[in-house]
Amino acid sequence: MTGKLLLGAHVSTAGGVENAPGRGLETTCDTIQIFVKPPNRWASRPLTEENVAAFKAAVAETGISPVIAHGLYLVNLATSDDALWNKSLDALADELERCEMLGLPGLVVHPGSHKGAGEDAGQARIAAALDEAHARLPGYNAQIWLEITAGQGDHLGYTFEQIRRMIDGVKQPERLGVCFDTAHAWAAGYDVHTREGFDATWDEFDRILGIERLRALHLNDTNKELGSRVDRHEQVGKGKLGLDTFRFLVNDPRFRGIPMILELDLGDDEFRENLATLRSLVEEPA
Repeated sequence: MTGKLLLGAHVSTAGGVENAPGRGLETTCDTIQIFVKPPNRWASRPLTEENVAAFKAAVAETGISPVIAHGLYLVNLATSDDALWNKSLDALADELERCEMLGLPGLVVHPGSHKGAGEDAGQARIAAALDEAHARLPGYNAQIWLEITAGQGDHLGYTFEQIRRMIDGVKQPERLGVCFDTAHAWAAGYDVHTREGFDATWDEFDRILGIERLRALHLNDTNKELGSRVDRHEQVGKGKLGLDTFRFLVNDPRFRGIPMILELDLGDDEFRENLATLRSLVEEPA
């Protein structure tokens, strides 16, 4: 960990991935999250050497670091449908390859939905997909980071124990990390908006997953109730989590050096406002 507070947002790659760092700088980001290919399409043009070189130059020029990626929404590693599973695996491997080309440390992935096949079956399919992706791409530095989910529908990954079983089910667990989303955790039943609940949640995270496996944080508020299992995002401090959840996070030394990302459909001014709100919560050392 660098010891630095890293606040940022998911930014657009319109016109090419090389445009993302500049957009991050314009919205006062320290770090950014991007899609390395369009999130709602299976097919996408490959990255060119020019794209990669321009992206790396933009990262160096802006100082935006780290840049992390988020996986396709279409991917479902938990499905029992062989055609969809293979298509998802191919897409995952392609995204991870793009991350490696760009020098990104990790790809945030939603584990997937078992679609009625049952949690055990879904988790076995996820582990098999992760193993196959690792086998196809040996020696990669870019990692897959499993995201805590809200548990909406049949989606897996809404408890720390489920994520633990996914990690334990693969042959190379050292190539996996975890992304914690505040809105998802709340919807899944983790009460992070009081000091007591926040501390208990992270004690449980550390006991089950290990705090050293945390790679990214998504800082999203939500207007849905605790344990609702509904995935909806809201601006910082404007939902059920309030400002205290985010105050606890930005002042916790365990999370320095870990990218903290806003995932909201906002304009640049609103992103700057949300980032300013987060920075205003940072307390001066005693």
